[in-house]
Amino acid sequence: MNFNGRSWGARVQTVVLATANAHKVLEIERVLVGLRVLPRPDSVGEIEEGGSSFEENATIKALAVARVSALIALADDSGLVIPSLGGAPGVTSARFAGPNATDLENITKVLTLMQGLDDRAAYFVSVIALARPDGRVVTFEGCIEGYISEEIRGDGGFGYDPIFVPNSGDGRSFAELTMEEKNRVSHRAVAISKVVEFVNSPEGLEFFHL
Repeated sequence: MNFNGRSWGARVQTVVLATANAHKVLEIERVLVGLRVLPRPDSVGEIEEGGSSFEENATIKALAVARVSALIALADDSGLVIPSLGGAPGVTSARFAGPNATDLENITKVLTLMQGLDDRAAYFVSVIALARPDGRVVTFEGCIEGYISEEIRGDGGFGYDPIFVPNSGDGRSFAELTMEEKNRVSHRAVAISKVVEFVNSPEGLEFFHL
């Protein structure tokens, strides 16, 4: 993508990722082509995600990393929302079955709670926050609708991918898609595409000018 004839990567050299999740890092790096992406500094340590929304948690993480690194930081907070479960697992998606729950334990809890439910609609949400060291923050949201399968399907992806089937697909779960296929339709890809549009706007150029 270009703006005034210049490539995005030439204008914006570096962004620091706030996530320590290796799967998320890989997804983000594959979409943010042309941008120098740095991993979360070890000096950041654990970040307490005490927000009540995806936007709040993404902002908390981005600001923490931006202030330590003195660079613009990118943070993602995402999760699965199931209306028939009152919006759960929501912001507690990563720890739905407990503080140190595995993906399988979280998935098993969801499938157990949904036994006998006819309404299996669900959607994935991703909110990406870009934060400057001076405290300025912008956020972008991506969402994809689908439903929860009745069993685990596929061995790819991570998190709830094996039980989430996007409405826009061909009936395969996220875990049955290739990385390239998932990156074209996922909630995180939608949010990142909005980040790209922002960066290539006059407002974005000003935001990234430190």
